[in-house]
This record gives sequence, C-alpha cells and structure tokens, in this order.
Amino acid sequence: MIDNTKTYQKQALAHTIEQNNLFPVFIKLETLRVLIIGGGNVALEKLRSILQNALGSQITMVAIQFHAEIIELQQQYNNITIISTAYTPSFLQNQQLVFVAVNNIALASRIFDDAHACNLLVNVADTPDLCDFYLGAIVQKGNLKIAISTNGKSPTIAKRLKELLIETIPNDVDALLYNMHHIRQRLNGDFRLKVQQLNSLTQSLVSNNISPNKLFQTKEKKWQQIVKWCLLAFVFMILGHTLLSLLPSFSWKSGILKLIDLMDWKVFLMMLLTGFIAQLVDGSLGMGYGTISTTFLLANGVNPAIVSSRVHAARVFSSGVSGYQHHRFGNINKKLFKNLVITGTIGAVLGATLACLLQAYAFYIKIPLSIYTLFLGYHIIRKAFSKKMVGSKVKRAGWLAGFGGFTDAFAGGGWGTLVTSTLIAKRKNPRYVIGSVCLAEFFIVFASAITFFIVLKHIPLFDVAGLIIGGVIAAPIAAKLVGKLPIKKMYIAVGILVMTTSLITLWKVINQFFMN
Repeated sequence: MIDNTKTYQKQALAHTIEQNNLFPVFIKLETLRVLIIGGGNVALEKLRSILQNALGSQITMVAIQFHAEIIELQQQYNNITIISTAYTPSFLQNQQLVFVAVNNIALASRIFDDAHACNLLVNVADTPDLCDFYLGAIVQKGNLKIAISTNGKSPTIAKRLKELLIETIPNDVDALLYNMHHIRQRLNGDFRLKVQQLNSLTQSLVSNNISPNKLFQTKEKKWQQIVKWCLLAFVFMILGHTLLSLLPSFSWKSGILKLIDLMDWKVFLMMLLTGFIAQLVDGSLGMGYGTISTTFLLANGVNPAIVSSRVHAARVFSSGVSGYQHHRFGNINKKLFKNLVITGTIGAVLGATLACLLQAYAFYIKIPLSIYTLFLGYHIIRKAFSKKMVGSKVKRAGWLAGFGGFTDAFAGGGWGTLVTSTLIAKRKNPRYVIGSVCLAEFFIVFASAITFFIVLKHIPLFDVAGLIIGGVIAAPIAAKLVGKLPIKKMYIAVGILVMTTSLITLWKVINQFFMN
C-alpha cells in the first residue's frame, strides 16, 4: 500500500513538470466571421457561448437538421444565418474561425484538414487533437472577464474554479474598474509614470486596508442619497397633506373616524387589483406597469388626469427602490443617464401640466389616450416577434427621453415600453441601459407626481395606497415567475390584454359620444 502511494506521488511530481503551453488571448469575435458546422446540442452550446461573450458576431451555421432552440435564437438575432444542407468545403470560403460540432469523427477530421488548407483556425468539439484552440471556463463580472484552462486535463476542475471565482469576486467590481479607468485618464506623464502612479494608489488602498468601493464613495453615494431624500419628502408630503386636511387638531379620534368614513372601499379594491396585475406583469417582463395601470383605470371610467396622477404617485416608490439598487450595484452609464434625466424630466413636467389643464376635456382626451394604449399593446406584441438588433447605437437619446417622459406623464404610462425597449434593442450592454433608465425613471416619475400634486392640489392617500399594496403583494410572485414563463408568449398575452381593454374603452367613449 505504501509502495503504491509513493508511486502515485512520483507520477504526480512528474506531471508537475508539464507546462500548459496554450497562449491565452481574448479575440474581438464581433469583428470576425464565424462558421459553426453542426446543428445539435453541442452546436447549440457553442452558439450560446459565442452569444454570451460576443453578441454581435456574424455567425453562419451549417447542418442538415437544427435543434429547435437554435432556430428560435436565429429568429431573435439577425446576425445568425442557418443553412440546412450537408457540409461542403465551399462553406469555408470567406470565414475566419471554424467550430465543428458533428457526431462523426471522420467528417470532423476532413473538415479540420479542409479548414487548414484555407489557413483557418478550427475547434472540434471533444477532440483535443483536432483543435487549434480551446474554449475555457469563463467568469464574467461586467468588464472583468477571466478564462480558465486546465490544458484539457479536467473540465470539472475548471468548472469548480469558475464557481469559486463567481462567488468570491464582488458584483460591484465593475464599478471599481470604471473608477480606475477614469483615474488613469486624469493622470499625466508617459505610460511608465502612469503605471507607477496607479501602483502607488492601489498599494495605499491595500496597505491601509481601505475598501476599493470607497475610492469614489462621495460620488457613488450622491445619487443614492438624492433618491432616498426625495422618497422621504414625497411620503411626508402626501401624509402631511392628507392628515392636515382631514384630521381636526382638536380631536385625533374623530379625525381618524372621518378618514375611514371618507374612504371609498370600491375604489380602493379596484386600485389594489390594478396594482397587483400591473406589478405582476412589470415584475415578470421588466415593463408595463404604467401601461397596464392606465389601461385598466381608463376602462373603469377614471378621469385621465386622475389616472396619471395616481399611477405616478405609486410609481415613485417602485422606481425609487429600483433606481437606488441599480446605482448601488454600479449599473449606471453616467453619460446615458444625464441625457435621459434632463430632457425626460422636462417632458414629464409638460405632460403632467397639460394633462391637468385639459381635465375639462377628459371625455374627449380618452379617445387619443385609448388609441395610444392600443399602440403600446401593439408595440409589446411586435417586441415578441422582432429580432434583436446588435452593434448599433442610439442617436438623440435625449429626444427619445423627452418624448417618453411627456407621453408617460400625459397618458399615464409608456416609459418602459417605449424608451427602455428602444435603448435595449440598440445598445450592446443591457445592464447599463436598464440601470440608467431605471434611475432616470425615478426622477421623471417624481417630477410628474410633484406637478400633479401642485396643480391638482391633492393626491388621495388611499388610492395610491391601493396601487402600492397590490404591487407589494404581486412583487414576490412576479420574482418567482421571472425566467420560468415563456417570454414570447407573455409578451403576446400582455399585448392582447392591453389592446383588448383599450378597444373596449374606445368603443364605450365613441358610443357615448354619439348617444350624446
């Protein structure tokens, strides 16, 4: 037994002399043309890996048959081309990187030779001898990306190391990279001097046991503090106005009884149900709270200005919490945020003011608002079938935000459906788009709610409370449903629901108009 142990130790020691001679390199795959030969589970795995790391890559797939999920991905992304036919060497023309995922070693060897004849690099799945490069286990936290290779010895160890690094590296490491990038841009001198200055800075952080997250603590917490104090101010404004207007200073008991008597339980329950449905949709899809709330309340005959004021008052809380968390985890693109928040707030104030001034024409305004929500429903359904655009940038984001803020305040919803979906369809990194839009949404909704309060003189506490409580009840349910429901079918169902309700409202208004 002892002899066997010594033998294993000698073998292990001999293996330590081996070197991993693979040269680590990160390729700009989005600038290359990629060919995947195969259409089964392995080909699907390769396709997913490419999309996760380089979403804009131009990908061609060749196979006689394709996995159903491959076809679904091809329908979502317009940079994927699938060709249903057998392999021939002609497919290697004009390609720059080849992945082979076929269950036929003879065919794989032939493709390997054909590719080398064309001076192409090849990766043949599960066949190290026919690989010019390997795909390692990838750990990614924002801009930080780590590739792990065991030289093909143990994929299991690579997987375990990946899991360990994912748990160890903090989620907000990307915020640290962002801050260090801006510090480096401000440093003077040549490259050698900049490296020395950065080394000195980071060494002081380590030696003094200072958390890297405190590097820009003042800047990092500024917007979080603003959101927190705005929320507190809004809460005290609503509560203070309600209590001072309804509770006599000489008798709190009689004031509370009066408050309960004034409460319209039918309206409260309607708001509760509306808030529940709206949050259920929004929490599952990331959009639709304002659209659903407005559509439902308009269908129940609520004045358009009243609808928008209630919805925005309730959204102040949900958007505030969401924006706070996104900023906390460093999901904000500051340039995009500034472009959105300024023009979006201006548009929101104008939209809320116009909605209040046109209260006398509420009956007529229901017609264009119903048409608008009808369009939003169509937009949601179209999103289910549209392919995702990659690599393009949004121009004039400020104008988009201004229009989104105006329509959102005037019509009671549409910011997420229009602004978020447009930006996320154009930009490469959804994390920063969603984070920036959510933080900007809080200030836009806050500006709308304050405008409604000033012009309308009040915001009913119980109506807003109904929307908020309904949303709170639905939030954990929606959180459990995220990722479990078929997104495409959900978009279609919500779009049909919004369009149907809008058509019913439009029919009622037009019918009443002709009857009068």
